[in-house]
Amino acid sequence: MYGARTDHERMLAYQQNIEQQLASQSKKQPHRRIVDHGNNMTNWYIKRSLGLFNQAIGEIRPESSYLIDLLPSPAYAKINQNRNNLPIVDSQTKFVHLSSNKEKHTISTVKWTPEGRRLLVASHGGEFTLWNGMTFNFETITQAHDSAILSLKYSHNDNWLLSGDQDGVVKYWQTNFNNVNIIQCHNDGIRDLSFSPNDSKFLTSSDDSTMKLWNFNNGKEERVFTGHHWDIKSSDWHPNLGLIVSGSRDNLIKLWDPRSPNCINTLHGFKNTIAKTRFQPTGMQRLLASASRDRSCRIFDLRTMKDLLILRNHESDLSCVEWHPIHASVFSVGAYDGTLSHYSLDSYISDDTKESVNEIQPIHKIPYAHEKSINALEYHPLGHLLCSAGTDRSARFWSRSRPNDPMAFQDALYTNDKNGAWYYQANNNINAVIAPPETFKPTTGNNRGGIPGIPGLNLNEQST
Repeated sequence: MYGARTDHERMLAYQQNIEQQLASQSKKQPHRRIVDHGNNMTNWYIKRSLGLFNQAIGEIRPESSYLIDLLPSPAYAKINQNRNNLPIVDSQTKFVHLSSNKEKHTISTVKWTPEGRRLLVASHGGEFTLWNGMTFNFETITQAHDSAILSLKYSHNDNWLLSGDQDGVVKYWQTNFNNVNIIQCHNDGIRDLSFSPNDSKFLTSSDDSTMKLWNFNNGKEERVFTGHHWDIKSSDWHPNLGLIVSGSRDNLIKLWDPRSPNCINTLHGFKNTIAKTRFQPTGMQRLLASASRDRSCRIFDLRTMKDLLILRNHESDLSCVEWHPIHASVFSVGAYDGTLSHYSLDSYISDDTKESVNEIQPIHKIPYAHEKSINALEYHPLGHLLCSAGTDRSARFWSRSRPNDPMAFQDALYTNDKNGAWYYQANNNINAVIAPPETFKPTTGNNRGGIPGIPGLNLNEQST
């Protein structure tokens, strides 16, 4: 009969089918690193129910079995209030995952969704990309704007999202990413967005050297802030005060009263463009961090109207700064050469006898965190993860290192050893303690083979 196969052809097809099945079974699925915040959160709740509120500094030893004793970031913030300085143990030093779209574009801003389950990435192609916040899988992509998205901001009540693009357009989004409103706010790119403490108004800052105050409910302009002589690169609204800050390309930082269009104070001292300026979100909330392209970062005290701290130990221009959401004294700084540094104000000791009383060293430094400039830093709401994104068209996740992980600081992001597709190989490794090769000898210097930021403490030492 025409079309009927012979026994030999059927046998060949059967063998090919068996070979395909065996080949598919022999393929090893790549393991994805998972950062689970559930176990240590449960451990913290159990200890609190037993009346154990404090954790001794030496309770976590450099041995892998002590991983179960790690607590979440809010637990260490409570310990920090009890005069045990432990935010250094909670710093994000371990590379976890690299996420990038098939259509690669520069990333200017990222935001964690309010519940912390997903990361929202906005690119210069105008797309919204959602990544899972625990397994870091790709979830969905949406064409949100017709031009590059430069700014994102969630409201304080977590019900609304604002996005601003290169054309000066602001869009309202619900939590399910349903677009409900579009406003033409400026004639140039919108660099930053901020909500008022009660979410009734929002602020836009633009490259047209103006800031505008808008009524969120009806989308009408209420006030224009003029005073800068060049592009406004960053702005922020204090979380509980009627105070607005703006940083511009004219090297000036200005403080504003939202009820008046006039500037109330101008901060001098920077010698180049102000890249980012942010109010302290926790603690006393009376500090202001600003990063500039003159290779310096300044911590400004709003109570004395003076610089509390000036960081000048960077080798490149600075591009962004971000406060930790749990530890009031910890902040991170990104640079144009891809360097990521973590600082703690608790390590600063004032000495009025010296002229340079405002120099501190980073508690941890990742020299090759990105290939190019870091444009955005965003902490997870729980504080256990940090996401950085930049001009190298990728978003990278960071977490704290695990006890007894001798390879924690031997990634290519520390050594700059990029053999082949180094980041794909790093992505597919299991997020566990990996035995070092025979040629690896842990050092005792700062940030090499030890607990992050604690010099000379070797992870391979036998605990006594």
